[in-house]
Amino acid sequence: MTKKDDKAQPAEELVKVNKWDGSAVKHALDDAVKTCLLGDRPHLKEQFGLVNTRLVLCALAVGVAIMAHAWDFTHPFPQSKPVLLFSVLAYFALMGVLTLHTTFREKGTFVVAIQKDAGNKTSRTWEASSDMKKYDDKYILTLCVRDGRGQREQTSTKSCAAFIDTNGIILENLVANEVNRLYNSLAAEKKDK
Repeated sequence: MTKKDDKAQPAEELVKVNKWDGSAVKHALDDAVKTCLLGDRPHLKEQFGLVNTRLVLCALAVGVAIMAHAWDFTHPFPQSKPVLLFSVLAYFALMGVLTLHTTFREKGTFVVAIQKDAGNKTSRTWEASSDMKKYDDKYILTLCVRDGRGQREQTSTKSCAAFIDTNGIILENLVANEVNRLYNSLAAEKKDK
């Protein structure tokens, strides 16, 4: 036997979460949905367009702030007044655009995947988004598909306790069952039309 054979394959890592922390539960469930959606379907490739847009807006805002700081350092306040005014206005405009982007475009979307079929020139965009109110146990999962025919979505509302055991461990198989149910219903709608 070789040393490679002696090493046991690492078991699937169990995700344990403080089940009384709603934000941690939501993020752990989001990660489980993302793992299931992308891990079980090799034809789906993750797209980072939403995250990259947010990153570019934040980088521009930080760049404006750094420019203002550097200009004020080299040219003390009375001389730097117009540059500081421009920088403050540009920073707040960029933060406004970022807020609009995260509120109206992202809407809780945590994964975007592109499906390109070999024989078909069109592609389908799959988006998974979720919502969980602050003091509520209802986890609302929405799976949406956009293709040449339009946009269709399926929503599931279940208690987060349906996916977490008493010790706070995420039950990946139950999450996978729910994601597969939503995915298959959207795929069946797609074939029926």
